[in-house]
Amino acid sequence: ALAAIVPLVAAHGFINDPPARQPGDAYNSVCGQQPFYQQSADINGNVQGIMQVVGADTTDDCNLWLCKGFLFDDNKDNVQTYSAGQTIAFDVKIAAPHTGYANVSVVNTATDTIIGAPMIEWDDYASNAGFPENNTAFSVTLPDDLSDCTEAGACVIQWFWDAPDINQTYESCVDFVVGDGGNSGGESPEPTSAVPSPTSVASATST
Repeated sequence: ALAAIVPLVAAHGFINDPPARQPGDAYNSVCGQQPFYQQSADINGNVQGIMQVVGADTTDDCNLWLCKGFLFDDNKDNVQTYSAGQTIAFDVKIAAPHTGYANVSVVNTATDTIIGAPMIEWDDYASNAGFPENNTAFSVTLPDDLSDCTEAGACVIQWFWDAPDINQTYESCVDFVVGDGGNSGGESPEPTSAVPSPTSVASATST
């Protein structure tokens, strides 16, 4: 009976814009066929849902706690070029809300660690009772020191949403470089109007 109830309470979400990492052949090879088929069918799904379908073909290199395991090798055409301190507009799809907390951070993909502090964070996110517009439409300002982010694939902007009461975690990542090397996007540097609420910081590997 419980298994029949779980899908009814599942939250769902993903970054619409800028272009976010998608599953592809590399993801299929590293994380396995079932995670690939599941995420290709519904990219809004959560990390715990992927964990339920991993199989013998899932390798040790599959890190579901970074970008849901989606890989740079499948997303080389979607690398954005930004400047340190640039303000970037985001459009996020919350297909099914569930109350939790969230943040958006720059993550070093080699070390799976956040660079600096989260650029924006919410301690009450995607509430079942209704949520404000800035949960899905907001801007972030990149840190000034992004010396680790000059090579494509080295850094991502990761949107992280966790709903602890239903044990569901959502991640979506934008590949970017500082300087030349990708597609230009975002806005001119200026202070962001989105004011985050103080909350505890979820690391790139938080559950």
